[in-house]
Amino acid sequence: MPTTTHPPRLPPRWSLYLDLIRWNRPAGWLLLLWPTLSALWIAADGFPGWHLLAVFVLGTVLMRSAGCCVNDVADREFDRHVKRTAQRPVTSGAVSIREALALGVVLALLAFGLVLTTNPPTILLSFAALAITLAYPYAKRFVSMPQAVLGVAFSFGIPMAFAAVLGGSRWAIDGVPWPAWALMASNLFWVLAYDTEYAMVDRDDDLKIGMKTSAITLGRFDVAGVMAFYAVHLASWALLGRLMGLGTWFYAGVAAAAVQTLWHFTLIRTRSRDGSFKAFRLNHWVGFALFAGTAIDFALR
Repeated sequence: MPTTTHPPRLPPRWSLYLDLIRWNRPAGWLLLLWPTLSALWIAADGFPGWHLLAVFVLGTVLMRSAGCCVNDVADREFDRHVKRTAQRPVTSGAVSIREALALGVVLALLAFGLVLTTNPPTILLSFAALAITLAYPYAKRFVSMPQAVLGVAFSFGIPMAFAAVLGGSRWAIDGVPWPAWALMASNLFWVLAYDTEYAMVDRDDDLKIGMKTSAITLGRFDVAGVMAFYAVHLASWALLGRLMGLGTWFYAGVAAAAVQTLWHFTLIRTRSRDGSFKAFRLNHWVGFALFAGTAIDFALR
């Protein structure tokens, strides 16, 4: 009688750890990756080489995963009262606080090991990026629009990419050119847009537990605010591209991103949970359009 073979299953503990770092939801780290890669291509005037590409791709995934560990520990008492997050491993007690923090430290150290293969300015900026990443979960208690803090954290890969390419060998960050900081500021508005969409999903629960979010702060102007954030981001990104001499394909990427934001308006205008979450979940394609336009523009020169 033939025997049925089953694919091997991950040990339950590893399954919980993968759930903790959102391994099956790559949209989170893709939101960080695309603007970082755009910056890397711009700084290098094209393909930056396999070493820096590997450092920033793997480093982005590792640091976002570490951030999830810290965030879930910090928010565990709040998450119990939010429908979407009540069953997260730390919140449900399936993973202990000590385990989650230990995993976060290991992931952050692995990311730092990658940074050590770059140069002193990038290493210096990595400490600032870590500090902001650790601060964000607690900003939600005190800052009326904590998504702005998240925007800084999620955009720090941009100046780090410029530093890795152009920063030099001195222990200083003055070699990072102004476009890096301007692109970082522009990207912050994209983070404000998509994370406000995310906050719209949990608004009712957040109001009950006293959590501060941009969706609550903006109130009935939340949809208008999201679209304004998109507009500022894309207009400033296009302007910076012009100042840096980028061409037709770059603008094609901006146009493709703009079309997507108009579609997102149709998803969020009724403020439904499903529509708002879908807009957030698919937002990484906006970043991909901008990166693709940038990469193609350099490739066809």
